[in-house]
Formats: sequence, structure tokens, C-alpha cells
Amino acid sequence: MLKATLRSFLAHKGRLALSALAVILSVAFVAGSLIFSDTVTRTFDRLFASTAADVTVQPKQDLRSARLSGSVATLPAALRDRVAKADGVAAARAEVSVRNVVVVDARNKPVGPTTGAPTVATAWYVTPRSAVKLTSGHAPHGAGEALLDADTAGKRHVRIGDSLTVQAQPGSFRVRVVGIATFTTTNPGAALVFLDPAVAGRELLGSAAKATGITVDAAEGVSDEQLKQHVGRTIGTGTYDLRTADEQAESAAASLGTFLDVIKYVMLGFAGVALLVGVFLIVNTFSMLIAQRTRELGLLRALGADRRQVRRSVLTEALLLGLVGSTLGLAAGIGLALGLIRLMSAFGMHLRATEMVLGWGTPVAAYAVGLGVTFVAAYLPARRAAAVSPMAALADAEVAGVGKPLKARAIAGAVLGVAGAAALTGCATATRTAQAASLLGLGVVLTLVATVVAGPLLVRPVIRVLGAAFPALFGPVGQMSRRNALRNPRRTGATAAALMVGLALVGGMSVASASMSASFDRQIDETLGADFIVQNANFTPFTRQVRDAVAATRGVGLVVRQRLTPVAVRLPDGDRTETSAVAYGPGLDDVVHLAYAQGGSADALADGHLAMDAGFARDHGVRVGSVLPVEFPGGRRTELTVGALTDQDTTQGYGAPGGLYFGLATLGRYVPDAQDSVLYVDAAPGTRPADLRPRLERALEPYPQVQVRNQTDYKELVHGQIAVLLYLVYALLGLAIVIAVLGVVNTLALSVVERTREIGLLRAIGLGRRQLRRMIRLESVVIAVFGAVLGLGLGLVWGVCMQRVLALRGLTALAIPWGTIAAVVVGSAVVGVVAALLPALRASRMNVLAAIAHE
Repeated sequence: MLKATLRSFLAHKGRLALSALAVILSVAFVAGSLIFSDTVTRTFDRLFASTAADVTVQPKQDLRSARLSGSVATLPAALRDRVAKADGVAAARAEVSVRNVVVVDARNKPVGPTTGAPTVATAWYVTPRSAVKLTSGHAPHGAGEALLDADTAGKRHVRIGDSLTVQAQPGSFRVRVVGIATFTTTNPGAALVFLDPAVAGRELLGSAAKATGITVDAAEGVSDEQLKQHVGRTIGTGTYDLRTADEQAESAAASLGTFLDVIKYVMLGFAGVALLVGVFLIVNTFSMLIAQRTRELGLLRALGADRRQVRRSVLTEALLLGLVGSTLGLAAGIGLALGLIRLMSAFGMHLRATEMVLGWGTPVAAYAVGLGVTFVAAYLPARRAAAVSPMAALADAEVAGVGKPLKARAIAGAVLGVAGAAALTGCATATRTAQAASLLGLGVVLTLVATVVAGPLLVRPVIRVLGAAFPALFGPVGQMSRRNALRNPRRTGATAAALMVGLALVGGMSVASASMSASFDRQIDETLGADFIVQNANFTPFTRQVRDAVAATRGVGLVVRQRLTPVAVRLPDGDRTETSAVAYGPGLDDVVHLAYAQGGSADALADGHLAMDAGFARDHGVRVGSVLPVEFPGGRRTELTVGALTDQDTTQGYGAPGGLYFGLATLGRYVPDAQDSVLYVDAAPGTRPADLRPRLERALEPYPQVQVRNQTDYKELVHGQIAVLLYLVYALLGLAIVIAVLGVVNTLALSVVERTREIGLLRAIGLGRRQLRRMIRLESVVIAVFGAVLGLGLGLVWGVCMQRVLALRGLTALAIPWGTIAAVVVGSAVVGVVAALLPALRASRMNVLAAIAHE
């Protein structure tokens, strides 16, 4: 049996190649994501471990996203003297390092990265643990001198002697580049500007008496943990955050982990789609191969092989396929990880391909995925093979369609479909977002499985409609192509299912994204009353010079400032909610139209008051007049009175829980160094907005990171952000289509082999080669369009339910992109034509006499 299995596998290796490709793709994404994340983690672990001080003293940060307001957490620089007196301290330095700066050159072009990595201005210290070393020029001395890292200097063509402008929180200042520093470790992608320690505090923090941290080196024989205890006893641990080198590295790695998780989950999403679609391909391939080998399997049974041996033989073939696919997929995954490393280098994160990490878990995961998916996919066909009777060896022709009747599928599909429909109905009628999202996920899974199970039952009614015009348009060839698609509903359903999965995904997400865009457009039209919005391209806060430049522009009338800050609110029901709040300046009602359930803007912006979303307030027992404890960054606490309740459908809540906002006076008392994040600008009476815009843009030329947008620009910005998610879905769709095309090619190729004698007879009675190719193409097209109809129908239902979930968050508009749906249907027909090219060409080149004599 083992010899027979190996010979069978080698005899059908060409037919199994396309199935192996699906395994290769799925394994490649799994292996590539693991290798890449392991490589980045190992690289940065070494970086953090080699550069972190023995103990670091930092201001205590109780709130996440503390940089949201643009403020910099500081501690007294004089604390360094107290730390230096602690037992076990060899050296202590007051550090100044600020991440929210902008650096521009003499042409007002940004010098720092524009891909999301920070621009860091810091004091220049040389220690054995420094991440950079001075390679040209000299160290900065006094105000007006700075070093720049070599990677940024090379990328932005900055040389020694060039002038740069640094925009920091206290204000802008000019520096001359006097030296270049080169990374001795991995460059994390940031731009680094180094200043003289004597002036860094004054320039970056507004006072030489401030620092952002204290770094401490341990004396010989003192462990990091002992040093941390000594320093803690000296300065206390209630006000400051003390971390050893290991703890600092762990914290830095945790923040990096968020970035890595995004990449890993995206790639695993691709792997999941490849696995899901690949399962259909493998099931269909083995089912057809077994149907074509009915006589061979029957003969084995007649010679004494029992059912277990036959089943084991088919599963062994599947495992061999998985083994080959996993091995090639692992190699492809290494190549994919190398490509990601090179891509990260293009974005400024310089990783070394020679330090690629291939941990033991990666091959284990690769082979587990590859072998597991092929084994699971081949199990049902293997059971069918074991059920072949020895009498099948005496049949004159191969018996196709071995398997359970469709009645069982009908029952299972109906049960799953009803359960899925009930879950989606519950999603559409739910009143809580979490409950609706859970029901949506359950409904999607159940309806997808139900459609796959019941797909063969839908083949005959749907394809009869889709191919109704074939006889009239293409004559007998069209009639035969439609009948070929109807001949084996189970096979047609399984082939179309691979395409259906991808199209259902893109259909649902297209409806959701179109609805989001329409909802945001409606909200912008209803709420935004300002002529222009001024904000950073990456939505970070900007310096007060930007506000001054805008206010001084000729033709500017009203300017309303907006700031963001993290807060923690203790609610009457006992919950403590960490969220972000918005602070507005006077004139809010002139630039933003807010709907209030109770109260108004004057009540919300009054000193010591705040506004809250009415739904959030109702859920937590908050009323107008409720007094809530509120915590601001830096541990500052107060109590604010609820002055107004807003309608979240039309508020500028930025998706943060609670929809909190208050006046700038309130924020200024507790976060005095917060920076503006948005300016709402109205043209002065007598000035046209079209005339004001170029003046604003000229005034803001020294600040290239700041953009001026009107309502149309703001809508395009929102659409672009939504499009990023949609592009990811389209990429997943592209992968699904590639594998689905392989499935259609595989099905048609095996179908041509199965119908060799039939094709020979058709050719013998006068069917031309062109007509034969057309017949196979039409069969492929109708199968592909059938999959598109099922997928888009399912996706539309999902999309409508997704919109109901979004409606609970205020996005109430429902939009269906009919143009996209029509394009997908047409594209599916094109996919069918492309998939049929090779099988149709092979069928047309058959020798007629050899085909008739085929057994």
C-alpha cells in the first residue's frame, strides 16, 4: 500500500501542484510574520539592553497617551544631585529628551521622518552605552549648535554648516549643524538632534531647571535592583517612576510590541484567508482525484485492501502534499521576511538581514499549518475513498459524485442558516455596541458556513438563471457549457466557494466603508461651520507660533482653539474610565454646530464644568449637575460639574468614550503647557475664504507639518483614512482571487481529464477546437459569476449589519456602492475567462482518436 501510495502521488504530482501552491502561500505568510517579528524583537531587545542605564528615574505617568496634549512630563533637574548622593551610585545625569519637536531646513522642508517615526531632540552625552558616536565635526557647545544623526543627514542632504530650525514647545530656535553622529546599533527610524546639555533644558523645556529624566550608573559590585532600592529610599517612589535596565528595556519593547502586533495580525490575516480558500481547493482536488480513481481504488479493495488502508493511503498523499508545501512555504516565508526587512529600511527602520532570527517555533508553526490544513481538507475525501466498493473495479467507467446525498447538506445548511440569520437579526436590533459586534461575528461565521454547506443546493437554480441566455447567444456550445456546470453540483459549489469567501469579505467591507464615508460626510456638513481647519498632518499638537501666525494673517476673523488631553473620570457607578477629552476656546458655536440633549455650549465651557455624551451619561448614572472626580496628566486631580449633555451623533468626540469636552480655561489650570491641536478659522467680514486660503498657506510656510483644510479637504482626509482599511481588504481579496483562480484552473483541468472520452467524441462528431475552448470558458465564467453572486449577496447582508453596529457609534448613514459591486461581478467573469485559458487550450489540443480510446 505504501508503494502504491507513493506511485499514485508521483503520478498525480502535476494535478496536485496547484493545491500545493495554496499551502505554500498560507505557510509563507505565517512563517514570514513570525520571522519578521522575531527579528525586530531580538534586534530591539539588544538595542534597549545595550543603551539603557542601570536605573532610570522618570516622572510618574498614571495616564496613557500622555503626549496627546503636547505637554512634556518633567522633573526638577536638581534631583540629579540628590540621586548622586544615594548609596551605590557611580554617576548620575539629568537627561533632556523631547519627542514632540519638528525640525525644518533653510527651505522650510521637514528634516525628520514623515512616516510616523518621531523626531527626537536630546542633550548630547557620551557614555559607553550611547546609541551613537561622533563621526565628523565636533560636539555642540552653547546655544545655536547641534549634531544630527548620519541617517537623517544623508536622507535629507544636510551637511555640516547647514542651518536648521527646531520647533519645540517653548518656541522655535535656529541651530547650525556642527557634527554628524552615526548609530552604533540599529537605527529605530527616528531622527535625532543633539544639543549642548547646558542649553537643552532651556531650549526644549523652557527652563534649565527642568529635565525629562535622571539616568544612574551603578558602582562596581552593586546590582541594578540594589541601586533602584538605594535611589528609591533617597528620593521616594511615590512621585517618581524608577526602572532598572531590564525594566526599561521591557517597557520599550512593550511599546514596540503594538507596532509589531499590527504587522503580525495583518500577515496572519492573509495567512488565514489563504488557509480558508486553500481548504476548498484541496477538498475539491482530492474529491475529483478520488472520483477519477474509482476503478483503481475498487481494484485495491478487490485485491484485499481494507477501508482503513485505503483511507490511510489517501491521507498519506495529503500529508506528502502538506510536507512539500510546508517546506517550500517556509522557504518562501524567509524570503517574505527578508522583503519586509528591506521595506522597513525604506521607511527608516534599518534592520540587518544578516541578523534574521529563525527560531524553533517558526518551522514548527509552518509544518503544523501546512500538514494540518492538508490533513483536515483531505479527511472527508479520504472517507469517501474508503467507501468505494470492490465491485467498482468491474465498472466500465469511473463513477463520479461518490458521497452523501445533498439531503444532509440541506438540513445542515438550513439549521446553520437560520442560526446565522437569527444572530444577524439580533445584531441589527441590539442597543449596545459590544453586544452587536459579538452577534455580528457569530452571524458572519454561521452564515458563511451555511452558504458553503448549502452551496451545491443553490447551483442548479442559480446557474440556470445565470446561464439562461447562453443557448441563445452561443447555440449548442452555450447549452453544453451550462449543463457541464450543472453536472456535478457538489464540485461546482466547492469551486465557487473559494471565490465566494473573498467576495463576501470585500462586499461587506465595501458597504461598511461607504457607509462610514457617507456618515462622516453628513456629520461634517452638519457640524463643521468654520471656513478652515488648521492642524498637523499627523494630528499631533503644534507650537503657539502657529497660532500666532494664523491670527496675524490679513483677513482672518475668528480663531477658535482646540486642545486634547488624556483624562481619567470616576463615574457614579464606580467605573474609572480613561479617555481623551477636548478643550475648546471661546466662539465654539460659531465654528462647530453641536446638538445638546440638555444645556448648551456656555454651560459646557464654563470654568469648572464639562460636557458629556448623553448616552454615555445615561449608562453610568450621570446627570446635569453631577460632580465627577477627574484626573489629568501629572497626577493633578479636581472635581468638575457636568454642565451639558450632548448628542453623540453630531459631536466632535473623536471616537473617545464619553465624548467629554470643557473650556480651555479649565484645561489651562491643570495642564498649563498643553498645546493646540486644531485651529478653527473664519474669514473676517469682507474677506472671501478663497482669498484667505493662499494667505494662510504663505503664513504657515515655515511650518510644513501644518495643513490648511476646508470642508472638502477634510472629507477627503477622512475618506483617505477609511480607504487604508479598504485597501487592506482589497489586498486580501486579491490573495483570495489568486487562490480561487488556482481552484478553478484545477477543477477545469481535472474535469477535462475526467471528460477526455466525451471531449474526443464531441470532436469526432464535428465540434471545432475554437468551439471546445469557448465551451470550457463559458463553463468557467458561469462558475465564477455564481461564486460572485453568492459572495456579494452574503457580503451585502454582512455590510448592512456592520452599518447597524456603526450606527450605535453615531455613523447612521447607509450607503451601498453599487458601482463597486457591478465591477466585482464583471471582474469575476474576467477571472473565469482567465482561469479557463490553460485547461481550454489543453483540451483543444487532444488527439481525437486517443481521447476516444481513453479509459
